[in-house]
Amino acid sequence: MSANDDWTGFLDSTQAVHAGNAIDKGSGAIRTPIIMANSYALPDDPSTMSWSGTDEPLYTRNSGANQIALQKKLATLERGDDAVVLGSGVAALHAVFFTHLRSGDHVVVSDVSYEAIYRLFAELLPQKYGIEATFVDTSDLAAVRTAIRPETKLVHIEAIANPTTKVTDVAGVAAIAHEAGALVSVDSTFTPPPSFRPLEHGADLVVHSLTKYINGHGDAMGGAVIGRRELITPIKHEAMVDVGGVISPFNAWLITRGSVTLPLRLRQTFATAERVATFLAADPRVAFVAYPGLADHPQHELARAQFDGFGGMIAFALDGDPDLQNRFVAALRVVTSAVSLGHDESLIVHVGTSGPRVAFYPPEFQRLGHLRFSIGLEDADDIIADLAQALDAVS
Repeated sequence: MSANDDWTGFLDSTQAVHAGNAIDKGSGAIRTPIIMANSYALPDDPSTMSWSGTDEPLYTRNSGANQIALQKKLATLERGDDAVVLGSGVAALHAVFFTHLRSGDHVVVSDVSYEAIYRLFAELLPQKYGIEATFVDTSDLAAVRTAIRPETKLVHIEAIANPTTKVTDVAGVAAIAHEAGALVSVDSTFTPPPSFRPLEHGADLVVHSLTKYINGHGDAMGGAVIGRRELITPIKHEAMVDVGGVISPFNAWLITRGSVTLPLRLRQTFATAERVATFLAADPRVAFVAYPGLADHPQHELARAQFDGFGGMIAFALDGDPDLQNRFVAALRVVTSAVSLGHDESLIVHVGTSGPRVAFYPPEFQRLGHLRFSIGLEDADDIIADLAQALDAVS
């Protein structure tokens, strides 16, 4: 077995275990070890080497052994030619835009997206580099088509929007963008493989915050971009080597370790999320529940057709003021109040009604705020019982 073995013909759980892994030649260990080095031995004659090369370990800002192993695993899981892993999810997103956009370009962006993406396209990229952006409801394909301009170079979407859980038809958006000669990048953090693979639906680049589901244990940060080699190679050279947004060897090793159980964790998380969402939707003290697995979700049928499972993220609110939402969170004993998502423990955070993105949210989000709820690996009955006792405590 070696890290160069081709695991493309195997099923998801087998790929998660084996892709990118190699027997260590020095020790014989069957798991790629942590290589905490910033430099690697040069050949006797290094005159033909590229000092900015990224294919073989040379200097860890270019590529280290643990980074290369993780990249191979992610490319296999996402069915991409190549991958680049960086220091955080936002670093990965910025790397796409920094590498593939130029001054004067135009971008179509989902109007509901991660906060850092909103600020990048509403403020930083227009002010610093003259890149214009149009924010649209990307679940409305007609709106996407209308927003396209001759200078549009990229359409950036989220498969399931953070935090409203709006679902975008990736294949539909890709068809519109490619007709106009634009690339499509998809933040698929809420929908990691094997639940969804945007590249198989026409996307050019898929981005993950590895910090979330792919690591899955809440103990490491990282980001990744996966796609065709001709799109990934310049990201490696420009955003990784020249800008230096590299992941640490230890974080790359931790995320590789966490990714081994990804298919198993997703299976339990998604099944629990459906039960929890159904429980919340049936309680009259809950004002609304936004979860693609519920029949009343606006894109429920699209989610059923596009994804294998409806995800582990739920947005909801109690029928009351912010104080009620906060007292409910404080009463929880199993569910932890903290930011982030995709951890082994269930996480919840109360988000209010202020901020520039809120204007794009559905009316119930604007009126009540919302509780962003990431389902973890606890037993579903314990999570539901915890929610029930907290609802009783504040009623």
